[in-house]
Amino acid sequence: MSEFIISTLTVAGIYGLMALGLNLQAGYAGLLNFGHIAFAGLGAYATGITVQAGGSPWLGAGIGVLLAMALGWCIARLGRQLGADYWGIATLAIAEILRTVATNEGWLTGGANGIAAIPSLFEGLPRPWNSVAFLAAVAVLLAGAAWAGRRLGNGRFGRALRLMREEPKLAACMGYDLVSLRSRAVMSGAALTAIAGSLYAHYMSFAGPDYMLAAETFLLWTMLMIGGLGNTAGVLLGVLVVQAAHALVPFAKDAFHFSSDTAGAMRIGLIGLILLACLLWRSQGLLPEKIRRIA
Repeated sequence: MSEFIISTLTVAGIYGLMALGLNLQAGYAGLLNFGHIAFAGLGAYATGITVQAGGSPWLGAGIGVLLAMALGWCIARLGRQLGADYWGIATLAIAEILRTVATNEGWLTGGANGIAAIPSLFEGLPRPWNSVAFLAAVAVLLAGAAWAGRRLGNGRFGRALRLMREEPKLAACMGYDLVSLRSRAVMSGAALTAIAGSLYAHYMSFAGPDYMLAAETFLLWTMLMIGGLGNTAGVLLGVLVVQAAHALVPFAKDAFHFSSDTAGAMRIGLIGLILLACLLWRSQGLLPEKIRRIA
């Protein structure tokens, strides 16, 4: 039971890092990034390829961050030519292109089989202390990311992003470079998400194309919408709610003897019901963003 709780909290922490990265773009800047999971995929693959070649895990994480930031810069610059909705579709297409490349370029990524046998960061420790140490590392990173995201959102940069989100023409008239703001928001979120992807590869000892499925991005969007876009505490609450729904279904399966297919459908249905309830009664999330207004 303790191992199950540790595993659930660890995965929740990793998804929390990804969700905070998406919040920098969608919550503060209002950017419809539907290919956000590609940044996590880059972090996971960079770690797997580097470790497989005999390199350091820290080097792999650093390469993943640099690749994700480069992709984020390109995606943000693409936004100059597209409207918000078309830009969101373009990000989804880019993520699918990367997933297709990862699936077919077996010489580099292992193809559909992915890259296996990625060592854990604390494999030298005995069980269960290796899992506890990994959870502690994820918790520290998550706390640091939440603190930094909150400071960033309440600072000058965060206020500029919110102004761009609400009144882009006014932001431009006030001298803000909207392309620069968009680029910095996407690149910051990409770096944080790449770190989460690297951690996920170490934790699962695997990196594969399934890490970049569009469903993963929409799961992160669900967490943000349930918790509250633009609110760091709300995002973390949304992550906990969704992960709790994931964790409770196996207990229901054992208690009522559901099949695996039924349990999978129940998990999706339960998360869908929670999202629908929030959209109907708490449209801005369980902990909505608080914006200071001038009377």
